[in-house]
Amino acid sequence: MEARVEVSKKVSSESKNTSINEGQITALLDAGSNFEGRLTFEGTVRIGGNFRGEIFTNDTLVINPGAQVEAQVEAETVIISGYVKGNIFARRKVVIHPPAIFVGTVTTPSLRIDEGVVFEGASYMPKNN
Repeated sequence: MEARVEVSKKVSSESKNTSINEGQITALLDAGSNFEGRLTFEGTVRIGGNFRGEIFTNDTLVINPGAQVEAQVEAETVIISGYVKGNIFARRKVVIHPPAIFVGTVTTPSLRIDEGVVFEGASYMPKNN
């Protein structure tokens, strides 16, 4: 069964005594999961299953090997090792590791594509002023 929901994960310092440390995983959609909708979050989220929709964050998105993602993504940093189809806008950087397959457009000031990655699309690298 596939869920169609809108999830919004926000953590504020007022509502929680502990803060999110950089690199700390705050959510995981693991292998075998199917999600369709809009995902917003703070911290680092790892996707290992199937995701379709939109992803918005001021932090880090990690797409694990075996993941299938069809989405419009806006994030600070995106790290891809799975299959991604869509457009990515990353304010800081995008890193793509094998066995990744990327189909779409990447807009970011820093793009790293490792040997062994399939990249089918376009990249735009605006200058930082």
